[in-house]
Amino acid sequence: MEQLDFFTVPSPCIGVCQANNKGYCKGCFRSRDERFQWNDFSSEQRRNVVRLCKQRYQRILKAKLAKDAMQSAEEINPQQSLFADDESPGDDA
Repeated sequence: MEQLDFFTVPSPCIGVCQANNKGYCKGCFRSRDERFQWNDFSSEQRRNVVRLCKQRYQRILKAKLAKDAMQSAEEINPQQSLFADDESPGDDA
């Protein structure tokens, strides 16, 4: 049985409108097709797109937090990596 829709699903657009390296909007995390076809989607399709956008946001946030944690761990540890690209001071090669 189909549920009656009393309210329209609002667009997740926040006005940023720039694509990231995977083609998703940096503001609302919709794909190009999802942005262009939003007005043609049914309420169920719109809810699905919003659900996908939330998943994409969580995935990107999780990756950013992991990257930030790794950078702060490197700042805390003053010992340089043995495999660093630049030469250590005092190396006479």
